Amino acid sequence: MKFDIEKIRADFPVLTRKVHGKDLVFLDSAASSQKPKQVVEAISNYYLYEHANIHRGVHLLSQEATSKYEDARKKVASFINAKNDHECIITKGTTDGINLVASSLGEHCVNEGDEVIISHMEHHSNLVPWQMLCERKKAKLKVIPITDDGELDLEEYEKLLSEKTKIVSVVHVSNTLGTINPVEEMIEKAHDVGAYFVVDGAQAVPHIPVDVQQLNCDFYAFSLHKMYGPTGIGILYGKESIMNAMPPYQGGGDMINKVTLEKTTYNDLPHKFEAGTPNIAGGIGMGATIDYINEIDWKAAHEFEAEVMDYAHKKLSEIEDLRFIGTAEKKTGAISFLVGQIHPYDMGVLLDQLGIAVRTGHHCTQPILERYNIPGTVRASFGIYSTKQEVDQLVQGVERAKRMLG
Repeated sequence: MKFDIEKIRADFPVLTRKVHGKDLVFLDSAASSQKPKQVVEAISNYYLYEHANIHRGVHLLSQEATSKYEDARKKVASFINAKNDHECIITKGTTDGINLVASSLGEHCVNEGDEVIISHMEHHSNLVPWQMLCERKKAKLKVIPITDDGELDLEEYEKLLSEKTKIVSVVHVSNTLGTINPVEEMIEKAHDVGAYFVVDGAQAVPHIPVDVQQLNCDFYAFSLHKMYGPTGIGILYGKESIMNAMPPYQGGGDMINKVTLEKTTYNDLPHKFEAGTPNIAGGIGMGATIDYINEIDWKAAHEFEAEVMDYAHKKLSEIEDLRFIGTAEKKTGAISFLVGQIHPYDMGVLLDQLGIAVRTGHHCTQPILERYNIPGTVRASFGIYSTKQEVDQLVQGVERAKRMLG
């Protein structure tokens, strides 16, 4: 199937709007991708004609909503090749999933003197929860350094691993640098010392194939809003045997089996970790998102997007005084750069006036900026709807901003 970019773009009505009188060039998909009308219509239809609470009702609307919500879980389990759909916990997003693991698995297996390993390129969502855990448990947080190119130092990683290592948690694709980390290899080495491995997959799932069984990760967290789905919904995949041994993260409705005033017993997976009325509309939107992805040629979409990103690297590299932050051999999704002494915020404001939406600042990765001794970056990030023509507009915008600010 040929990848029809114009047909894809027609599914995203926002791409037709004007910003400051200019055609919108949306290059901020790493923060949150745009949503196809098929997903929006599924959510709207639920609220207009199908709304009811799930899992508890005997009436038709409740049963229909429950069926759609649970079908979405099955669809996403198939999408990432989970062994069982009940290994997919529906969360508020990647941050929620990582906090769940840190608060539940962390309390279960980390003790005073133990060690947790993260990397220098983590999003704050995969850093702060582990800092909090280590403070609570009097454990030690160790950090895998990164090279000047923005790649993990794997030799140092091996040196950090020991019998004290209980959990390793690493980003699959950096949201700032675009680096694709060799997590499959890293997972094997962590398992060799008996450690659990958690993957922050927020930036990976939209851009590269993810097979959790092939990776053999213990946990994999991601968000739907990064991959053309609604906000406020995500998935935490976890191996059944591990999650069965973990205590619940929150207490409340739906995560219980039986409640008395004296004692409560807990529900089976996945409901043990899904307390309270969930984001039902988001769950139904998640199902519609997977349907949309399955209806297009996802492999061809990835190839087209990679072609656009390669083109962007080439064209941006021709701009005098532009330097890339992160030059890893394997990258996807995002390009970070600076131009001369121009502050990234000033560049972002001027690009916005030209209708070009990029992200500026620290991207919730302040340790990376400290590593490179910079105040922030300009980040252009891509989706399946991004085009080479938009890259040309970005390059022209950067050149214009450079003339005005330089």
